[in-house]
Amino acid sequence: MSKQPRVVAELGRPETPEETAARKAEFSKTYRSGQTFRNLIAALIITLAVVAIVIFGVPRGQPASEPEVDLPAIAADVESTMERPVLVPELGDFWRVNAAELEGGPTVVWNITLAPAAEDERGFIRVAQAFEADAKWAPQVLNGTAATETTRIGGVEWDVYSVSKNSDDNVSYAIGTQAGVDYVLLYGSRSPDSTAEFAESLVPQIEEIAED
Repeated sequence: MSKQPRVVAELGRPETPEETAARKAEFSKTYRSGQTFRNLIAALIITLAVVAIVIFGVPRGQPASEPEVDLPAIAADVESTMERPVLVPELGDFWRVNAAELEGGPTVVWNITLAPAAEDERGFIRVAQAFEADAKWAPQVLNGTAATETTRIGGVEWDVYSVSKNSDDNVSYAIGTQAGVDYVLLYGSRSPDSTAEFAESLVPQIEEIAED
């Protein structure tokens, strides 16, 4: 006995083969759409979980600190290259070295940039030892500013440069002195008193260079 076609309540009669095929196709389409949506939600949940693990689970540690500048080692290399003594400031606890390098050009210069180690102190001082130079070299560094007067610090006579406030690199004050055939220039944004105090600490080395 053959099976009678199922009567569809909405139609009040059995489905035709075309209607059956259309119903199954619509069911498959709806099923696939649901699966795609569920897969999308699952993928989103997994992604958020991975992001949470990266943010909260991975140790961060402390930011890497800048490497310290080995001033004595760099100065020793410069002395070997230039075959002459160079200034090596004694820093103590107040100063830290930001940079130290030998600068080439028409006038070769040994440059050191210092800043206070304490966070509540501001400003900087650059130490420039210009080889085989004199006071005529300083204005090249100070935007054309020439010495306006002289002062004695540590028994040594220094040229005083009152640098314009509009100068580059925030330089506001500078002093310089002859050290034998070299010219030593201290310039930066520290006060005249602070610069003079630092200059006095260099006098023994300046005198040694002058006598070399």
